[in-house]
Amino acid sequence: MGRLTMRLAHPDSELAERRVAALHAAYYVSSGLWPLLHRSTFERLTGRKTDFWLAQTVGVTVSAIGAGLAHTASRRQPVPAELRTVACAAAAGLALIDLFFVARRDISPVYLLDAAIEAALISGWAASGRSVPRDSLVGGE
Repeated sequence: MGRLTMRLAHPDSELAERRVAALHAAYYVSSGLWPLLHRSTFERLTGRKTDFWLAQTVGVTVSAIGAGLAHTASRRQPVPAELRTVACAAAAGLALIDLFFVARRDISPVYLLDAAIEAALISGWAASGRSVPRDSLVGGE
């Protein structure tokens, strides 16, 4: 039957979803570029890093996700389901890492702010109201 949806996508939900994508993009591009462009202020807030290349690697990866989100947010089309999945999975993974390593006292409690922002982004995606393709839920048809 192809790409059946659980309900018809409403134009307002597509706009809301593009707005969430734009917010997510802005956060990821800015936070991802920060350790690449200004190490001293990044470490002043988040704490000294012994292997700074790891912060840079995460920065490049997060910026790349943000660039993809910015690209799709700039178009007048629905955000592809695969990109929604990547955005939410990245946000959930980063939030869980923040919580775990703050609890172990391996990283600064300032990372709890990042975890809260990641949770807000996930909530934004959930509240955007877009329909989910049925074949993405049942493995295709």
